[in-house]
Amino acid sequence: MMDTVAVNGEVRRLEELRLQDFLQSFFFGAGFFETFLIEEGAPMFLERHLARLRSSLAAHASCVRAPPPEVLTAGAVREALRRCLEADVHLGPRFTGVGKWVAGDGRLLLSFRSLAPQHERTLRDGWVLDEVEDRCYRRGDPSLNHKSLSYLRQYTHLGRGTVFVNEAGELCEVPNGNLFFLVGDTVVTPPLEAPCLPGVIRSVLLEEGRLGGLPVVERVLTREQLGDVRGCVLTNSVSLVLAVPLLLGRALPESHEWAGYARAVVREFARREG
Repeated sequence: MMDTVAVNGEVRRLEELRLQDFLQSFFFGAGFFETFLIEEGAPMFLERHLARLRSSLAAHASCVRAPPPEVLTAGAVREALRRCLEADVHLGPRFTGVGKWVAGDGRLLLSFRSLAPQHERTLRDGWVLDEVEDRCYRRGDPSLNHKSLSYLRQYTHLGRGTVFVNEAGELCEVPNGNLFFLVGDTVVTPPLEAPCLPGVIRSVLLEEGRLGGLPVVERVLTREQLGDVRGCVLTNSVSLVLAVPLLLGRALPESHEWAGYARAVVREFARREG
C-alpha cells in the first residue's frame, strides 16, 4: 500500500494513523470496503461503488458507524483522490492502479496500491478455476451481499481458483469476483440469493442484457449442469473481465472470445459514465 491516504477527505501519511480511530473496524470487522480501478488518475465506476457502499452502511446502521454523508459523495471523493495523487510523487496525477475505501468508525479511509505484477499476463491468459468448496455458503444469506471487512473465507482463497458452492450444490461466486457462464444460447450468472456479491461489473453486464447477441440472465446453475457450459468469464472491479479457459478440469475454448465481448461492454459503460 502507498504511504499517502485520505481520512474523511483529509490527506494523511499512513504512519500518522492511530489504531484507536479504527477500533471497531480493526478488531471486529465492523465496516465495509470497496476496491476500484484507477486509470490515468480517474476512478472507474465511482458512482456505482459509492452507491453500493452507502447501501451496505444503511443496511447495517445499527452496528457500523458510517462516515459523515458529505464525505460519501462523488465530488468529495474525487477531490480527496486528486489531492492524494498530487501530494505523493509515487502516485502522481496520472496514477494507474487500485484504490480502496474502508468505511467504519465514522471514517472513510482511502488508500492506494499498485496493480499486481502479473496483472497484464492474467488479463491475457485468464484465470483457471480448479477447486470447489462445497456447502460453504448458505442460500439466501444476506451478509454475503456486502463487502464486509469480515471476509475471512474469501481471503483465505485469494490467489486460488476456487468456486464457492452453497448447500444445494448451486454455484455462487469466486473469492475475487462474480461468474458468468455461456450455457446453450444464454449467458447465466448466479442470482444474489445464491448468495453472491452484487458486483459492479456484474451489474453493468446485466444492464446491457446481451453479450455476443445472446441474453444475459440471473439463474441458478448447479454443479451437475457444468457439463453444459461452453464458456465462462470472471468479473471484478480491478481486472474487469477475465476469461476462464479451464473450469474444474474442462477446457472452455470459447471463454476468451466471450471475455472480449464483455470487456467491450464494460469499457463502453465506463466511457459513458465518466
